[in-house]
Amino acid sequence: MAVVSVLAVDGGNSKTDVVLVAADGTVLARARGGGSCHQSVGMTTTMSVIGELVARVAADAGQDPAAGPVADHGAFYLAGADLPAETAALRDRIDAAGWTQRAVVDNDTFALLRAGTDAADAVAVVVGAGVNAVGVAADGAVARFPALGRLSGDWGGGEDLAAETLWLAVRAEDGRGAPTALRDAVIGHFGVTTVAEVVAGIHLGDIPAARLLGLTPVLLRVAGAGDPAAVAVVRRMAEEVVLLATAALGRLGLLRTAVDVVLGGGVLAARDPLLLGAVEAGLADGAPSASVRVVDAPPVLGAALLGLDAVGAPPGAEEVLRSTLGTSLPKDTTTGEP
Repeated sequence: MAVVSVLAVDGGNSKTDVVLVAADGTVLARARGGGSCHQSVGMTTTMSVIGELVARVAADAGQDPAAGPVADHGAFYLAGADLPAETAALRDRIDAAGWTQRAVVDNDTFALLRAGTDAADAVAVVVGAGVNAVGVAADGAVARFPALGRLSGDWGGGEDLAAETLWLAVRAEDGRGAPTALRDAVIGHFGVTTVAEVVAGIHLGDIPAARLLGLTPVLLRVAGAGDPAAVAVVRRMAEEVVLLATAALGRLGLLRTAVDVVLGGGVLAARDPLLLGAVEAGLADGAPSASVRVVDAPPVLGAALLGLDAVGAPPGAEEVLRSTLGTSLPKDTTTGEP
């Protein structure tokens, strides 16, 4: 088989998606594996996870990765490609692997942005395990954030929301905090009789710490029922989304310009009415000409689209790719217009 056009990779904290795409947008092979963020698993494991998935899609497409590059162009959009030094280190390792004849390596927020819009002026905000955002302007300017957690001024994402949920439940139980329905919700989620059991279980290793992430939908459900403590946390998350978007737009001089604000990641893609409504209200005040678009499609779609853009794919290729990997461009959530 001839070398195909694009090898697209979306590497996240919890999962990694890889697809091989022909120049006309046809998906030749796809595979999914575990998380590949080097900040969490280390560079060696990152390369191993990606390498195994590349080998799988190559084999499925009838190619032998040991025989040379499996694609003309590589589009690698990875969580943890935050600082220039990190992106350069990832690019060096990817170039050395020889999976593609040439490669672009950058943060996974760019993939979300492309999946959600083809507008020249746009911002993307992702709320998954953590939070991040990126903005682009028609003149080529880019606004981005380090996204290193509290070290770089961040708050939010599934990990912070879950931690806040447990914190409020603990304090409600032991008397340090106000009563909240989160206490009973946390007890029910873990199948115990007290929140103290959850704390001890996580501390001693009897309960995997990863199970804490399951508290994010618990928080949203309790907030949706009107619990004041839960509502306050969700509104704080909405404020952080708005701050990220408006800060990026402000740096690009686009606060009063018609722009797309693309929202994605597991927390925002759930389309929780309270969270999404608060985000829309905040953006209506801070960026009144913005159109909010929630992305349901996997971010690897955006990585593949960026790859097709780079190779000069023919007209119609994007529609072919979207028909396989995702949906059409998301609608403006406030107007319903495409």
